[in-house]
Amino acid sequence: MNFDTTDAPKTVPLDALHRELGGKMVPFAGYDMPVQYPAGIMAEHNHTREKASLFDVSHMGQVRLHGKDATKALESLVPGDIAALTAGNTRYTMFTNDQGGILDDLMVTQHGDYLYLVINAGCKDADIAHLNAKIGDRCDIEVIEDYALLALQGPAAVAVMARYAAPVRHMSFMSAAELHISDIPCFVTRSGYTGEDGVEFSVPVDAAEDVARLLLDEPEVEAAGLGSRDSLRLEAGLCLYGSDITETTTPTEAGLLWSISKRRREEGGFPGAAVIQQQIADGAPRKRVGIKPDGKAPARAHTEIADQDGNVIGEITSGGFSPTLGGPIAMGYVDAAHAAKGTNVNLMVRGKAMPAQVTSPIFVEHRYFRD
Repeated sequence: MNFDTTDAPKTVPLDALHRELGGKMVPFAGYDMPVQYPAGIMAEHNHTREKASLFDVSHMGQVRLHGKDATKALESLVPGDIAALTAGNTRYTMFTNDQGGILDDLMVTQHGDYLYLVINAGCKDADIAHLNAKIGDRCDIEVIEDYALLALQGPAAVAVMARYAAPVRHMSFMSAAELHISDIPCFVTRSGYTGEDGVEFSVPVDAAEDVARLLLDEPEVEAAGLGSRDSLRLEAGLCLYGSDITETTTPTEAGLLWSISKRRREEGGFPGAAVIQQQIADGAPRKRVGIKPDGKAPARAHTEIADQDGNVIGEITSGGFSPTLGGPIAMGYVDAAHAAKGTNVNLMVRGKAMPAQVTSPIFVEHRYFRD
């Protein structure tokens, strides 16, 4: 993942707690964020897979869309089927441009009284400007500034959360509810971006530290930073905006067509619909795939991918060491003709061809809870 060097980064509500816990703070998306704690990235990664970790994702944007036309208005900007969302359910979708490229990916929850959006930190200002410019006359756009956003992830996460908010046990993946954690109102979604079961929850800023300390006092829970969050999502084959999906990447190329319903595919009505419909019909020219390098040397972003004859056929977009598998993994894009699982390729590392194979981008099975 990329860290920026923005002057005078902003701080998240739990900044003092991160420093107290020994967090190594780095500038990321305009904020000072903990990349790791003293135990280290690998320990935090493994703890998340085995028990539960608390991540601070308060740098991300939270937005509410109010008004009777909010659903149709949002559907004019995203290919997701927002109209089909019932109250208390969440959907993954994307803002697209006229070329079918992805401006950002986001989560949308139908609260009942409004739509609740979670957008990426690095795109936050641009997304809010985009919403105001395109649909600001059709719905009220409320940027939430007084709530932090935390994520409790791992196989023990829901059991821990249920000690304070019992109804969370009955929530399924991508559902949402207003709950209380030790009398503190929180908006909870059973979701996350690690591939593990868990929850994300929006909590008032003035109560965020109390909730965080409460959960960290539980024996199964440890704090985790951006580094392990990145390695977890890479193992799970989840895209990082700005690396694996960008303004020049279409949902078809990225393997994200599962997020576009039959109605939206047929009706269109969102930016770049014609391009995406054409790619659905004829196939995309390139595809996102997993890459498993031979040996132990990791392949980093921007590493060229070549075929057996030395022709460049693609590029790595994310890569690193997998603590779970004990070796290097990566994802990237290759020409459609070379996207079949098991295809032998070479990674061009410092001018040397390193053997690798095309795989599924999902290296570690998702453990989401579904009814």
